[in-house]
Amino acid sequence: MQREDKKVPATSGRLREIMSVLMRSRINEGLTPEKLRQILEELGPTYIKLGQIMSLHSDILPKQYCDELMKLNSDVTPMPFETVEEVINRSYRCRWQDVFASIEKEPLGSASIAQVHKAKLLSGEDVIVKVQRKGIYDIMARDIGLMKRAVKLIPPIGEIRNLVDLNMVIDELWSVAQEEMDFLKEASNMEEFSRNNKDIVYVTCPKLYHEYTTSRVLVMEYIGGCPINDKEALKAAGYDLNEIGSKYVNNFIKQVMDDGFFHADPHPGNVKICDGKIVWIDMGMMGRLTERDRRIMVRGVQGIGMHDLQTVESAVLDLCDFRGKPDHKQLYKDLREFIETYGSNGMGSIDVAETMTALMEIMKKNKMSMPHGMTMLARGLAHVEGVLADISPDINMVQIAQARVTDDYLQKIDWKRELSRDGRELYRAAKKGIEIPSLTADALKQFLGGRSEVNLNLETADQTAQVIFQAVRNLVIGVCVAALLMSSSLIATTDMEPKILGVPALGMLGYIGALLIALFFSLRHWYRKRKKR
Repeated sequence: MQREDKKVPATSGRLREIMSVLMRSRINEGLTPEKLRQILEELGPTYIKLGQIMSLHSDILPKQYCDELMKLNSDVTPMPFETVEEVINRSYRCRWQDVFASIEKEPLGSASIAQVHKAKLLSGEDVIVKVQRKGIYDIMARDIGLMKRAVKLIPPIGEIRNLVDLNMVIDELWSVAQEEMDFLKEASNMEEFSRNNKDIVYVTCPKLYHEYTTSRVLVMEYIGGCPINDKEALKAAGYDLNEIGSKYVNNFIKQVMDDGFFHADPHPGNVKICDGKIVWIDMGMMGRLTERDRRIMVRGVQGIGMHDLQTVESAVLDLCDFRGKPDHKQLYKDLREFIETYGSNGMGSIDVAETMTALMEIMKKNKMSMPHGMTMLARGLAHVEGVLADISPDINMVQIAQARVTDDYLQKIDWKRELSRDGRELYRAAKKGIEIPSLTADALKQFLGGRSEVNLNLETADQTAQVIFQAVRNLVIGVCVAALLMSSSLIATTDMEPKILGVPALGMLGYIGALLIALFFSLRHWYRKRKKR
C-alpha cells in the first residue's frame, strides 16, 4: 500500500506529548476504566483504535474496562475539503471531476482512519466516497513503534499490566489497522458478504463500485432508509418490528454458523432498513470462524444443554489456549458451577449477554485466551441482543438460533458418514469389550503372584496439607525438646564446670531453652485459639 508524503511530528516531540498526557492524568495514582478511556481519547486516533481493539478482548480484560472502552468515540475533526481532494486526485492520478459530478464538502462522518462524503457520479448515481486520512499510515506506524518501546517501561498499574499481553494487543492493533487502511480489503469483504447473502431476499449490502475503488478511496452505493432501531420511522413506514428483529437475528446466525464470516460490529448505525430489506454497511471489521471453531462451538452448546460437563470441558480446551500453566482442577470446578447456574435454564430464558459474560470470567480466571474470531463474536452477539431488546423484546434470540442450527444440522448431516463413524466406534467398543475377561484374568494372576504394582497420584487440598504440615512440625519440635531435656539431664549428673546453683551451666541452659520453647508454643496455641473465638 502506498503511503502519503506527509511529514509527521518528530518521535521525540510525540513522546513528550504522550508523557505530558500521562502526567496530567496522574497515572501513577492508579488506572481506572474511565481514566484509561480519557487518556486514549486525548492521545488521538492510534490510541483510540488501540482501545477499541482492547475492548474486544473480553476473555482477558475485566468487564468494566471492556464496557468503558466500547464507549470510545472515533469521531475526530474532519480533514479540510482541499485535503480530501488532494487524496482523491493522488489516488486516481487525475482530477476527481473526471469521475464525480459533485462531492459534498461537508462529510457525513469523520473517524480516526477515514471520513465519508456523499457524492454523485458522472452517470448520475448517488454514492458514498470513503477517503483515507492523509499521512495516517506514517502517524500510526510511528505511534505503534513508540508503544512497543513504552510497554517495556510500564509498571504494574491497576489490573491491565498483569492481565493483558500488551505486545500481543499492539501487534494485533497494527495488523487490524493495516487491513482497515487498505480499502481494497474492505472492498473484498463487501464482495464476499454479497456472495454469501445473494439468495437472501431480505438482506443486502451497498453496491461496490470496484472501478473507482483504490487502497485509499472506496466508492459504494448511497443507502437511504433509516437505522434499524429507529422504531418511530419504521412504524410510520408500515414495518413489523417483530419481523425485522426475527430476520435480523436469523441472518446474523446464518453469517456465523453457515458462512463463518460475519459482521463484527452490528450496532444500529451499521444496519439500516431500506426498501423492505436489511442493509448491512461498513465492512471494515468482519469476524471469521473456521469450520473447526464452529463445530467445537456447537459441541459446547450441546454439552451445556445436556449437562455434560466432560463435553463442555473438552470443547473449551480445544477452543482456547492457556496463558501459563493450566489448572485443570480449577477449570473443571468453574465449568461445573457454570453449568449448574445456566444449564438448568430453558432455552427461552437464557440471557445471552449474561451467559457470555460468565464464560469470559471463567476464561480470565483460568488465564485462557479465545480465538480472535470468538471474541469478536461475543461483541457482535451483545450488539445484536441490544438491538433486539430495543425493537422487539418479545423475540428470543436463543430460540431462533437453536431452531436454525437444528434445521441446518438435519439438512446438512451426512448420514453415510455418521453411520460409518458410529459403526467404527461400535466395532472398537465391541472388540475392547471381548478383551476385558482375559485382561481381568491376567491382572488377578499378577496380584496372586505378588507381581502387581499400583501407582497412586495423591493430591491434597490446601487445608489438609496445612494440617499435615503443622502436625509434622509439632512432632519434630516435640522430639527436639525431649532430646534437649534428656541431654541436659545427663549433663546434670556430671561434675562439669562451671556450675549454676550446683548444676552444670550447660545442663541449666538446656533446661531453660526447653522451657522457653514449650512456653512459646503454648502461648501461641492459646492466642490462636482465642483469636478464632
